[in-house]
Amino acid sequence: MKVVVIGATGFVGRHVVDEALSRGLQVTAIARQNKDLPEDPHVTVALGDVADGQWLEQQLAGHDVVISAYNPGWGETDLYEKTAKGAQQILAAVKKAGVKRLLYVGGAGSLEVAPGVELVDTPEFPENIRPGAMAVRDLRNTLKTETQLDWTYLSPAALLEPGKRTGQFRLGTTQLLMKGSAPASISVEDLAVAIIDEVEKPQFIKAQFTAAY
Repeated sequence: MKVVVIGATGFVGRHVVDEALSRGLQVTAIARQNKDLPEDPHVTVALGDVADGQWLEQQLAGHDVVISAYNPGWGETDLYEKTAKGAQQILAAVKKAGVKRLLYVGGAGSLEVAPGVELVDTPEFPENIRPGAMAVRDLRNTLKTETQLDWTYLSPAALLEPGKRTGQFRLGTTQLLMKGSAPASISVEDLAVAIIDEVEKPQFIKAQFTAAY
């Protein structure tokens, strides 16, 4: 299987590359710069900007799956606009490249904490990342109307941290997973497992899902 990882040097994307390689997948790693991507015969590194739609379309063509872990950076100014624009550029390039399968890594802010109330809408949600979370939530809403692609939207657990690869976690759909009275967590290593599991054996076509301990 040939997969593309967009944002391949980021917090999530870098672990997705490693997990995909561990399962023998052929990976095209897309990033703005090469930060310690593995030298591996199964990896093709493509350095560029998702804003260059024609270039991105060329990189995506011929692949089975596109995995987007795109994030312009939580410290960016105009975070909503940059996140939303990048997401739309990726969506357009996937379609133009003729790739049917897209897995988009969004955020926990898109998960329900009560009927009709999502985490990003609560007063406790961190203000510094709220614009980015709203942008990827808007993308999720756009995907709900998408008919051309077999899309999946992944919301990580509320607490996403470096840790260990255990392969043991729970899956959910649109509701925030809890551990007792507190939001549950997951390691970024196990989130990568959940992503490649979904790529290899899809369970959430045209749907949102989450993963947590």
